[in-house]
Amino acid sequence: MENDQLPVVEFLSKPEAYGEHGLTVERVETHISEIFLIKDRAYKLKRAVRFPYLDFDTREKRRIACEAEVTINRRTAPQLYLGVKAVVRREDGKLALDGEGEVLDWLVEMVRFDQNYLFDRLALKGSLDRRIMEELGDVIATFHGLAEPVSKAGGLAGLAMIADNNAACFAQFGVGILDAEKVAHLNQELKRQINGLGPILDARKQNGQVRHCHGELHLRNICLLDGRPTLFDAIEFSRDFSDIDVLYDLAFLLMDLDHRDLRGLANVCFNRYMDLTGEGEALGCMPIFMAVRASIRSHVALAAAQNLSDPSGAQALHNEAAQYLEMAIGYLESHSPRLIAVGGLSGSGKSHAAREIASLIGCAPGARVLRSDVLRKRLMGCHPLDRLGPEGYTPDVTSKTFQTLYAEVETALKTGHSVIADAVFSNTEQRDAIARVAEKLGVPFQGLWLEAPLEVMVQRVTDRKANASDAKADIVQLQTGYNLGDISWSRIDSSGTRRETLGKLSSVLGI
Repeated sequence: MENDQLPVVEFLSKPEAYGEHGLTVERVETHISEIFLIKDRAYKLKRAVRFPYLDFDTREKRRIACEAEVTINRRTAPQLYLGVKAVVRREDGKLALDGEGEVLDWLVEMVRFDQNYLFDRLALKGSLDRRIMEELGDVIATFHGLAEPVSKAGGLAGLAMIADNNAACFAQFGVGILDAEKVAHLNQELKRQINGLGPILDARKQNGQVRHCHGELHLRNICLLDGRPTLFDAIEFSRDFSDIDVLYDLAFLLMDLDHRDLRGLANVCFNRYMDLTGEGEALGCMPIFMAVRASIRSHVALAAAQNLSDPSGAQALHNEAAQYLEMAIGYLESHSPRLIAVGGLSGSGKSHAAREIASLIGCAPGARVLRSDVLRKRLMGCHPLDRLGPEGYTPDVTSKTFQTLYAEVETALKTGHSVIADAVFSNTEQRDAIARVAEKLGVPFQGLWLEAPLEVMVQRVTDRKANASDAKADIVQLQTGYNLGDISWSRIDSSGTRRETLGKLSSVLGI
């Protein structure tokens, strides 16, 4: 029978299948694949399974899926995906990789990389940091920018279809395991909020923001390859789940980080992506997108539990499914937006402070941080880390930068998302202008002014690496001569450690 994969699995579990002897074949199981690791190669066998969202129940369907996987993943990781191989039964009855004989099944052949560089493992070791997450934001934004726009998917209908599929999967796998009332509440609330977003979702589709994306962008499908974040293992089995809104694609990663208690890193990646793409009008979609992603992980855990014979392993997956369910419900809770402005001279620590508090403010994945240094670079057509010459700091450019800041803050707040505005705010006019944005929209406003001794600020700007600010010691010296005017914002001594400053900020903000 073509779906009896046991002989193939037994064959692939032996080193002799690969022309080797005396080596151990490592085996990794997922709910849809069996992966065999030996030396510098990895071989992925698609399991003969059928779910509401996936059908691998014939050999031909698995062949098509293998070929699609290679093609699709060469967009982001061409160095990893080598091609498709067949498992055949030769005339003598023995199994072999490729060659003449009856084809029993198909495999994706990949270059094996050090599993310690998978992002889920790096997360467990505490090795993910701001720099890596900003680079990841760069990679994802670039990938999305190059991805094929699609016109017959996404929008309200596309997201509603995914939510309906989730409900079907909960009905198939979750009965008697998950709290039925919570599942019903999630299904109903998702439907209501998705319908409320309908005009925005459809507008994004019309504007080309529905593209052939990755589809399963969580930490286990990202690795450090040659020191750079690399996306792999994109969805190949259904364009229904990869022809999606680019922010819905990003949401899987943000949700996964949040699940691992790394919302701070999620916020960093989120803000870097937004800095590069300027997706301000769609910020209100992020909590719903993350809720859908969490619900997917919940029913995937339930499906995986069905394939385990170990009761303790199955129970662990049931517990995980319940956690994801709670996360999904939590993302859908309402949050009132607020505006926080963080000012201070260069080196006062305002940008670090903004990053530190952002994940603690508002709905998932935390506040949008709008930084004048980054907006200035964008207006000049530059990456945040590019350095500007004097032409980037003329009074006209500075005026345009602050006008852009006020406009983007207003746009973000209108979506219901909290915002942190990060700039020097060196005069009363600028400070009053940012406060008026909040007043206009009727949202709470709080201004924070960070200050530290000159020598501390000079040392900080001198020590900076990979920072959007172009300020050096001479700029700090110049700024100390500014007429700052009356500062009515909460003044915070930021001369101590970052932890001490964060404690002061948290106390003032009530977080």
